[in-house]
Amino acid sequence: MKDIFSTYHPIINFTYFVAVILFSMFSMNPVFLGISVVASFAYSIWLNGRGAVKFNLMFIMPMIVTVAILNPLFSHGGVTILGYLGDNPITKESILYGVATGFMLASVILWFSCYNSVMTSDKFIYLFGRIMPAMSLLFSMVLRFVPRFKAQIRQISNAQKCVGRDVSSGTFLQRARCGIKILSVMITWALENSIETADSMRARGYGLRGRTSFSIYRMDSRDRGMLAIISLCILILGMGAVDGWNSMQYFPSVKGLEISGFGLLVYASYFFLCTLPLMLDVKEGIKWKLLSSKI
Repeated sequence: MKDIFSTYHPIINFTYFVAVILFSMFSMNPVFLGISVVASFAYSIWLNGRGAVKFNLMFIMPMIVTVAILNPLFSHGGVTILGYLGDNPITKESILYGVATGFMLASVILWFSCYNSVMTSDKFIYLFGRIMPAMSLLFSMVLRFVPRFKAQIRQISNAQKCVGRDVSSGTFLQRARCGIKILSVMITWALENSIETADSMRARGYGLRGRTSFSIYRMDSRDRGMLAIISLCILILGMGAVDGWNSMQYFPSVKGLEISGFGLLVYASYFFLCTLPLMLDVKEGIKWKLLSSKI
């Protein structure tokens, strides 16, 4: 099923991801971190399928564990000493801070993977093509370079196998020569492709003053309503950040915030904001099943 949130106006998509990424980067509250990681994990799987499950389990989870282990080895703050590694104390506070930092990094990476799936190059150029045409074109090329590079190197490797240059067989020296040959072909392809793209965009007058461009994006009532909802959530979360609800004291001892009515409102707003795309997809799925059952 198609992601419903991706069909909204690019301004809505960009505003949403800027909000969730910034709040994920500057939030060390365990409630915020848990909501952000779970929501971004689920949304990345919804967008990218089984490939996201493999990436999340093989890269994101080990990264969290690694940061949680490394932080106590370099940071020795805290009053609750659990043991010693040589002459360096291992404290509970540094371990908890390392776990929180790992979750924060994981959530940011997961949100960026979702951003890369939703904010396509045409959306980015639509938003920033007139403001900074050169940078927007360069950024959109960078975003699509990695998948194109992977596809091209797979194609070149298969072509090289047909002429006996297989990097997976032979002696180490033979495989190194084949790898260098493939790398040389890839560098040549990348340089030629970038030159062709630059010449093509220059021939079309990209970036010139007064140049107009076709766009299929129009702001309608649905987009305005969604922008109002996202703005309200951002306002509540901003007020919560001013009061310190997105942070937590880890040093010298762990001290959380007392629960209050406003705090619960902040948590609920963040949960609603992070799970908004998934809720839209679930709502559309239920609506589709109800309509299909009436046929």
